[in-house]
Amino acid sequence: MAFSKEIEAFIKDFVSDLLENNVAIFAGAGMSIPAGFVSWSELLREIADELGLSVDKEHDLISLAQYHVNENRGKAKINRKILEEFTEEAQITENHRILARLPITTFWTTNYDTLIEDSLKTANKIVDTKHDVKQLTVTRPKRDVVVYKMHGDVAHPTDAILTKEQYEAYHNSHRPFVTALSGDLISKTFLFIGFSFTDPNLDYVLSRLNIQFGENTRQHYCFIKRKTKGANEDEDLHKYGLRKQELMINDLKRYKIKALLIDDYPDITEVLKEIERRYRKKTVFVSGSAEEYGIWDRNKAQSFIHQLSKKIVGIGFTVVNGFGWGVGSAVINGALEMIYERPDKHSEDQLIMRPFPQFETGAKKLPELWDEYRYKMISLAGIGIFIFGNKKDKDGNIIEANGVKREFDIAFENGLIPIPIGATGYISKTITEEVLKDPGKYYPNNKEIIPVIKELANENLEPDAIIERIIKIILLINK
Repeated sequence: MAFSKEIEAFIKDFVSDLLENNVAIFAGAGMSIPAGFVSWSELLREIADELGLSVDKEHDLISLAQYHVNENRGKAKINRKILEEFTEEAQITENHRILARLPITTFWTTNYDTLIEDSLKTANKIVDTKHDVKQLTVTRPKRDVVVYKMHGDVAHPTDAILTKEQYEAYHNSHRPFVTALSGDLISKTFLFIGFSFTDPNLDYVLSRLNIQFGENTRQHYCFIKRKTKGANEDEDLHKYGLRKQELMINDLKRYKIKALLIDDYPDITEVLKEIERRYRKKTVFVSGSAEEYGIWDRNKAQSFIHQLSKKIVGIGFTVVNGFGWGVGSAVINGALEMIYERPDKHSEDQLIMRPFPQFETGAKKLPELWDEYRYKMISLAGIGIFIFGNKKDKDGNIIEANGVKREFDIAFENGLIPIPIGATGYISKTITEEVLKDPGKYYPNNKEIIPVIKELANENLEPDAIIERIIKIILLINK
């Protein structure tokens, strides 16, 4: 999918912020609607009918909820509606799944449903959910991500923020939430998804940050569907709508929120997919195992692996490794050497180690456990390097390592761009032959690297020359 220049620039900057762990998501009702949940207007439709009003004619839904409470002296019916509508089964959307896989540690939402938490748990992350002021003082151990539900949670409908009176008191009743959100808006890049910017609480926070910081406020982004002409809309009404959208977009600039115009809501998914794809390409999975090193002696091979890993970290990439026999130690040592040489520039986050379990636990056999490990490990990366790849069979003979081949297959399944180093022989040579038989299958969008893959099969290349070509490929993929 071709993106506009504005969205291209956003993707580039957003990936950079992801790499620096400076990203937060703010999810509005529009993010949950595709999963099967209702919008605010649909939630209040029956209530509006009882008041003798039409929800389709009302724009101030907060006041509408207040009218209901005034007439009925309580929120009982609205509370029941929340339970009815948001406890139903709903499918996690692709947008939720992508965001859950990315290294985003902060989510804010005005939604009552649990889709964000559910998607994060599916991605094997420990979630610390905050929907009550008292929870802000407690930190869940080993948490990976915090989800702030500033208007409450479906499991506690009586505490949900719904009415005008509650909104008016929010900056006092929920001041710690206001303070926490203000701090995150100062320090993180926010992406607003499915949000209409009619929420008074967010407006309160944004306006005060604007007064305090002005042009120094951090840049944020939001998706907005480009106004199109409705079926029953005349030309004048359409022009009016276009003008109103233009003014709203310009007004968001006061708060340093840049609107990313999309033609349709599925475009958001395509943008998020591209963000994930580019982010993963900053991580390199190194696969390999070796009982012997063929035409190379052990010292030469270990030095090659060490220098390769060091160089990858040195150009700002992350290395993922499963501690393969005869390979893993050199990968780890090389990465750590660069990290400790330049701690001002590199961090230990650039090395991800996933040693394979050596003993069965529970009902799962080792092959099943290893396959699970491989999927989790490889899914973190966007590029896969394959070196050597041999092992001893039960009779002590050297054979090709089927584990490395399995990692290649999983890598292809997960969309990684493979870089087999045929010059190192064994299964890596076999993989090279396979990809060069049908390069269009493995490099549909990276045809420029195919000649370099061929060069990497040359056994006469010295280690430094091989490393130079590998780095060239990595940089070409990320250009």
